[in-house]
Amino acid sequence: MNVETKNHWDNVYETKTSNQVSWTQEEPTTSLIFIHSFGLSKNAKIIDIGGGDSKFVDYLIEEGFENITVLDISAKSLEKAQQRLGSKAQKVNWVVSDIIDFTPNTIFDVWHDRAAFHFLTTAEQIEKYMAIARASVTGYLTIGTFSENGPKRCSGLDIKQYNEQALTKELANGFSKIRCVTEDHITPFKTVQNFLFCSFKRA
Repeated sequence: MNVETKNHWDNVYETKTSNQVSWTQEEPTTSLIFIHSFGLSKNAKIIDIGGGDSKFVDYLIEEGFENITVLDISAKSLEKAQQRLGSKAQKVNWVVSDIIDFTPNTIFDVWHDRAAFHFLTTAEQIEKYMAIARASVTGYLTIGTFSENGPKRCSGLDIKQYNEQALTKELANGFSKIRCVTEDHITPFKTVQNFLFCSFKRA
């Protein structure tokens, strides 16, 4: 695990509230639309990559999904989510790991990633990520990244912007695109971030 990156994110989650970070989203509408489009059973295995203290897991629990994993490099972020969920946190498998160091011990029906993938800025990082995804996903994958009209940096770090063609190309070895949408995310401090969301099926 990259200690510098881990310390960066632990510091973010330790020093800022959810209303002080740009990615906070009260209702993950687009992610849920994609999840619903897959026609999953409630025992489908879903992993949220870089989930942090996102409320996506809250909605999955509320909808009755029984096999949820949330992965993040920051233990602090997962602690915040667990505190928020209270006893419901016991229904979730929490994993502290850098995604490119992750060794899954199960196969997932759905891989969900909102705003983790775009922090991978080298070909080596992206290939590690894709190798793990190919090895551990049998059903669907959905990724949300900053679009070409979105920010170039986030939380003080460089990111990689994507358009539909570029993201489809990165995932072409293993995943077939289903559809893509763009949306404006309104941050807690009322700035606008343009996202690209795409869903894929394991080829």
